Amino acid sequence: MMPFLYSIDTAIFFFFNRTISNPVTDLLWPLITDYSSFLAVRVVLLVVWLFLIIRGGKRGRTAALLCVLILVASDQLSSFVIKPLVSRPRPCHEVGGMPVLEGVRLLVNCGSGKSFPSSHAVNNFAMATLFAFYYRRWSWAFFTWAMIVGLSRVAVGVHYPSDIAGGAIIGILVAAAVIALWTILQRRYFPRLAILPETDPGSGYLEAR
Repeated sequence: MMPFLYSIDTAIFFFFNRTISNPVTDLLWPLITDYSSFLAVRVVLLVVWLFLIIRGGKRGRTAALLCVLILVASDQLSSFVIKPLVSRPRPCHEVGGMPVLEGVRLLVNCGSGKSFPSSHAVNNFAMATLFAFYYRRWSWAFFTWAMIVGLSRVAVGVHYPSDIAGGAIIGILVAAAVIALWTILQRRYFPRLAILPETDPGSGYLEAR
């Protein structure tokens, strides 16, 4: 069963990495996969975060603060717990002087980190889950972006599709767990922080009343 599943994994990998590759996507995928490393993007994200804190009402402030907690939890769990435990080489790695996969088109630096799960997928799906919970009308946009970022990791040659799928599940579960815990604590100890869409004026900026 495992060889069969691996063959499917590699077939899908090469479909995105080689079969549908073209000069346009070869330019776009590296930009998408490393979007958070660009200074302009970081400034925009910081401005959005500050906007949520200052003008987002209870909904925005809650989402902004949980964003920090969830991002730290998801990244630490992925990078420092699960990756070392699974210890799966990336498709672009070499093991014993031999490439893990022959013919990988590497569009970015392979990196020394392990393959499963993709931390990009974990973090982006965790964020998508959080903001989809508080701004449900934009759920499609949050999850579409998370999927695009996840696919970019396959297209540039540094992750298997199963790394993305596993990362998506982990990210969703981490965010759901933090949201559930906060909801319990908020109802029991901080009832004044309860978010009511009909009475929370801050929600009007990002969500229809």
